[in-house]
Amino acid sequence: MSKAPILIREIKTEDDAQVAAVIRDVLVEMGAPKVGTAYADEALDIMTATYAQNDRAYFVVDDGGKIIGGAGIAPLENFEDAICELQKMYFLPEARGKGLGAKMMAICLEKAKSLGYDKCYLETLPYMTDATKLYATSGFQNLDGPLGNTGHYACNVWMIKTL
Repeated sequence: MSKAPILIREIKTEDDAQVAAVIRDVLVEMGAPKVGTAYADEALDIMTATYAQNDRAYFVVDDGGKIIGGAGIAPLENFEDAICELQKMYFLPEARGKGLGAKMMAICLEKAKSLGYDKCYLETLPYMTDATKLYATSGFQNLDGPLGNTGHYACNVWMIKTL
């Protein structure tokens, strides 16, 4: 039997536990703090409900029923302009190096444009070098400080892209 293709699709309720585990596992793997990062977000355990509103979306990488990555966009918290935030973009080791990050980025940015956002903001950690490289290749530029108030005070790399 041939293996089913890897799909990028919108999140479903039954994905919530797997998505939370992916995000927490990657953050632990990368040595990220558990406080001040997505690890401690209350939304992590209820991702489908969190992204169910019309101004946001979350996508998963589904490898035959196993979630191996995900990313989403939502309005930038505590900010007035039409800026969204690229959120919770994490991939397990088996998803890396296959071009899935670039595909996910394209899907998220296209969704952001379709929702009427002018810019996309993100926060990351300096030692997440592969992610930072992908962001720069996708047209994100470094900022000198954070925008809004995401609660991710441990993240000290801030980037933005005009859509």
